[in-house]
Amino acid sequence: MRSIKTIARIGGILYLINIVLGIFSIGYVPSVIVVSGDIQATAHNILAHEIFYRFGFVAHIIILLTNIPLAVIFYNLFKVVNRKISLLVVFFTLVGTAIEAVNLLNQFAPLIFLKGTHYQGVFSAEQLQSFAYMSFQFQAIGINLALIFFGFYCISIGYLIFKSTFLPRIVGILMSIGGLSYLLNSFANFLAPEFAAGLVPYIQLPSGLAELTLCLWFLIKGIDVTRWEEKAKVAN
Repeated sequence: MRSIKTIARIGGILYLINIVLGIFSIGYVPSVIVVSGDIQATAHNILAHEIFYRFGFVAHIIILLTNIPLAVIFYNLFKVVNRKISLLVVFFTLVGTAIEAVNLLNQFAPLIFLKGTHYQGVFSAEQLQSFAYMSFQFQAIGINLALIFFGFYCISIGYLIFKSTFLPRIVGILMSIGGLSYLLNSFANFLAPEFAAGLVPYIQLPSGLAELTLCLWFLIKGIDVTRWEEKAKVAN
């Protein structure tokens, strides 16, 4: 039973890797590469910083790989609170991860358009640059779609944390608020893109704060093992 605290700390390490690489791959790399509204400048940046761009792609793969053991860890931690909702956490995590994994094709596509010399006889350089730029727009749609499932993951795990007694209730409240922020961000982008443009990045701040808080709590404090064991005895 005492090993459950170690499992929680491993979850914190994986979560930290996820957050750091997410900031790099999904936040920093596009900010360096993409020039809003300028197709040629964006294409130039991709080719000029190709290795940097490829590192962002690989980092994104690692993010998705961490999601799978995290889903297992969260199930083991929270099944003592509510097994069915813990399964929902796993479901929302894996579906969101699957969508994001498929969406990696859009992240890699600009390299194919700009580096594939056999396309140059069919399409002009301007057309290939336009295709590359459109890939970023498709990628943004895919990320927003995945965030709907991650939003429900946050709400579900927020509920479990709130009911758990072995983690602070405030962390559960923050996670639920963060989940709602993800949902508001995604649906705003689908229904009212101009309105959503004014929200970013502020609407995602609660989500980032919540997930970082949970991550650091796992790493620094861990869980209250005594209360977890009490929950486990009742669940069994």
